[in-house]
Amino acid sequence: MLRLQNYIYFCKVKIAKWSYLEKEIIMKNDKFAETNVSYTTKEAIEEAKRCLNCKNPLCIQGCPIEHDIPAFVHQLSMGNIGAAMQIINEKSNLPAICGRVCPHEKQCEGHCILNKKDNPVKVGKLERFIADFDSDMVLIKERLKPKTRGKVAVIGSGPAGLTVAGDLAREGFNVVVFEGQKEPGGVLMYGIPEYRLPKEIVRREIKKIEALGVTFINDFLVGEKMTVDEMLAHEFDAVFIGSGTSVPKTLDIPGIKLYRVLQSSYFLRMVNLYNSGDISREAVPLMEGERVAIIGAGNVAMDAARTALRMGAKSVNVIYRGTEENLPALKTEYNEALEEGTNFMWESRTVECIGENNTLNSIRVETPNGEIIMPVERVFIAVGSKPANRIVSTSLGIEVNENGYVITKEHPYGMTTRKGVFAGGDVVHTPQTVVLAMREAKQVAKGIAQYVDAVKLLSE
Repeated sequence: MLRLQNYIYFCKVKIAKWSYLEKEIIMKNDKFAETNVSYTTKEAIEEAKRCLNCKNPLCIQGCPIEHDIPAFVHQLSMGNIGAAMQIINEKSNLPAICGRVCPHEKQCEGHCILNKKDNPVKVGKLERFIADFDSDMVLIKERLKPKTRGKVAVIGSGPAGLTVAGDLAREGFNVVVFEGQKEPGGVLMYGIPEYRLPKEIVRREIKKIEALGVTFINDFLVGEKMTVDEMLAHEFDAVFIGSGTSVPKTLDIPGIKLYRVLQSSYFLRMVNLYNSGDISREAVPLMEGERVAIIGAGNVAMDAARTALRMGAKSVNVIYRGTEENLPALKTEYNEALEEGTNFMWESRTVECIGENNTLNSIRVETPNGEIIMPVERVFIAVGSKPANRIVSTSLGIEVNENGYVITKEHPYGMTTRKGVFAGGDVVHTPQTVVLAMREAKQVAKGIAQYVDAVKLLSE
């Protein structure tokens, strides 16, 4: 009888535990639900019909990868979603992602002739709708070329790496992508919050690239498990470095090394891991009810602010030395952060982090109205990032500039000072948007193809 009672008690405890976990998952998913809701089919077609089919489409000029926007929008307006997807595939490997996170207001939509009336065609949402519909219905199955043209290693699976991998695979190259994390995606997977870019969308886009014949090897740190020299010596005709900027910049102010002063990128990564179920809530560096200050006002700062509020911060203050007019973040991101409760301190500068027993408790801020001491329990820094040197330092002949960015050539485009090694994306310039990294990566992919073809021709 006692054993039966113990068993019943054990079951009740298990049920209660699972009920709690289920409730936590529902609450978590609700807080981080995607904010930019997709069109229905009817809404998408109606929006597409607003396109004027301009003789000289300015939207194409505004797109960094020169999408044939009028063509795919026109096909959508007639209900030809498969044809629209084929047009998109000619330029982009990541349409469901670009449709969500590209700065459309500065690019295609900002150049749309209808933007003069503040009502541009919503190109981003249309691109996203087409890509999502294609994935759900499996409309397009591409014809693949035999992988006989050469073998290329791609280091990093962010926007640049995925673009190079997809473009080269379509042209008949055998491509292997090496990723240091347990899942591919880079900043798309670990840096952009779930409410802006659901991780299932990233996984879905990567599966499409995998279907082109690309091999992904995860949890593999190049520079530790294998060097670029070894890659070239053994089996690869060329190597592409697309490792991004993984080292955050910091500030030279007193108290910057106090406990609870952290990088925004680290905070965002930990929240993404929590949302994926990889870590517990206790491992996220923000407790409910804490007062948060964010130093910097770019898109990463906006992401950190909105994420902190979703994780239960009592208040979030973004401290920026400039004015609202020269804010580096996108206007839409700023407006949404404002609507969600973020406070902005303009023309202000953090001059000291103050703490007791090595733990932060306040910051000293210079404001237009004088110096103030602001009580806070957490500071997140968002002042940019720079490349790590693990890959370059373990390879021969790859030169970097004074800021640590890899130096590349124009001919063949993207090749470093080491023959056969190419680089692109944020590792060769200051951090850019997803689509700008893609634009450069597409050019580098052409450079790699030209180089491999030339070497093979000369060896015959």
